[in-house]
Amino acid sequence: MFQAFRTFISVGLLTVAALAGISSASAQDRRQNAPGEFDFYVLSLSWSPSFCEAASERSNGGRSQQMQCGGRPYAFVVHGLWPQYDRGFPNYCQRPSPRLDRNIMSSMLDLMPAPGLIFNEWDKHGTCSGLGARGYFETVRKARAGIKIPAEFLELQDAKTIAPDAIEEAFIKVNPGLSNSAIAVTCDRNRLSEVRICLSKDLQFRACEEIDRRACRRDQVVMPPMRGG
Repeated sequence: MFQAFRTFISVGLLTVAALAGISSASAQDRRQNAPGEFDFYVLSLSWSPSFCEAASERSNGGRSQQMQCGGRPYAFVVHGLWPQYDRGFPNYCQRPSPRLDRNIMSSMLDLMPAPGLIFNEWDKHGTCSGLGARGYFETVRKARAGIKIPAEFLELQDAKTIAPDAIEEAFIKVNPGLSNSAIAVTCDRNRLSEVRICLSKDLQFRACEEIDRRACRRDQVVMPPMRGG
């Protein structure tokens, strides 16, 4: 009888867990990958010298990398503008995605200096915005125009070792209304990777707990100097 009771309890617990899983999934999946159905954006600004240094170490070049890591000395470049849920995020919301016009791609090279990146960002994230390609990339440009880059990062000629919190504070200082709850710094093994800024659908600064939880936890990161000239 005791064994039968244990079996009953186990089955009951599994049923409760399964129902909880379904409930949790439905909370996430109710609008999963539905274009335009999201809570906020993340504007991701990549520190280009770190990307180029890592790519050089991997020796996996290509035309896109050559454009970004060749002659022009890029500092922060736009990695993407990503629709997000409060928990999780959508991606590849239209399969196949509407073909991105090359003229639109070319118009974004000043902010996102790699054609492959632009095409991928449209397929993976832009299709989730609920906007057409032109509208989405106009929103990317508007979001980037609303962010001021701290002067000390604009022409970095020598490697800089800095605390992630100091990077956040530098951005907060020159962007009125931006707070620690709306910005996160990411890193790789020892280099600055990205600064991620959370924005509402109308591109106002917005707190984002989940993004902040994924921030770099290192005491110091290295910002490699700008490349080329």
